[in-house]
Amino acid sequence: MLPESVLAFLRQHGLAAADELPPAVALSGGVSSDIWRVDLRSGSICIKRALPRLRVEQLWEVPVERNRYERMWIATANAILPGVAPRVLAADDSGCFAMQLLEGYPLWKTELSEGRADRNFAAKVGSCLARIHAATAGDQDCATKFDTDVNFHAIRLEPYLLAAARVHPAHSAALHALVERTAGTKLALVHGDVSPKNILVGPQGPVFLDAECAWYGDPAFDLAFCLNHLLLKGLWVPVRRKAFLQCYDVLAEAYLAGVAWEARAGIELRAATLLPGLLLARVDGKSLVEYLKSDADKDFVREIAGRFLRSPPTTLAELRTAWQRS
Repeated sequence: MLPESVLAFLRQHGLAAADELPPAVALSGGVSSDIWRVDLRSGSICIKRALPRLRVEQLWEVPVERNRYERMWIATANAILPGVAPRVLAADDSGCFAMQLLEGYPLWKTELSEGRADRNFAAKVGSCLARIHAATAGDQDCATKFDTDVNFHAIRLEPYLLAAARVHPAHSAALHALVERTAGTKLALVHGDVSPKNILVGPQGPVFLDAECAWYGDPAFDLAFCLNHLLLKGLWVPVRRKAFLQCYDVLAEAYLAGVAWEARAGIELRAATLLPGLLLARVDGKSLVEYLKSDADKDFVREIAGRFLRSPPTTLAELRTAWQRS
């Protein structure tokens, strides 16, 4: 059953008739928002409402205004690459918006969990991401619209890198340095949560979801964040680790081939040095990887991450090779 406020939102924006009580089903999978599938007379849609406190074990409170920046990211990305995100149907400033429901599009996370490692799709993820970054690089209007330093710190830098630093004092200086560098690098529009759980496998390529962390900042964050997941998925589905590493390779190469706003070596260095911090954050930060259950797997991540926080890599291949050999 939809909350009265959400039903009122649908009626106010003409999506539901005054006498309509549409069936709704709460969708699972998110920790930061309430999400419903709503079956209107005119067709099924998706409703998303941001939560002020995330559904994780540790206290993690974030501004609900991130919902507005997500909608703005969707509009910006779709203007660059039509169909790369769901279409927004209606919105207001209460933290609620309606969007297109894309039925029949599997999640990339589900595909990977079942061992399907499509290198062509991984390459498309990398190239689409690079095109969005390239189109917004150096755009002062975009930088002004997405001046969301406070949100990005609250949703990404603090719960990931700084939380991990509190658990690992020996790596605190390195992790604080990554936070300072990332926060101070303002080059392009960043999605902030490029995870397989937020990417649909569409007929024309990837469809990106959940841009609540949208921020004008360092595009290396998006690249490192996604590659981080491809490494960790190899622990989840160990028989496909080699195939997932091949996806890592082609995604990185497709992305770096599209870098035109700065030297390729510069962004690769930032992504490569950020990646160990993100690895450590997923086992010892506030947003833990739910599928890593064994202490052996977690210790493996800690060992690799610690090694490269002490002696930072210069290329993405360097870290990938160490991961494979270990």
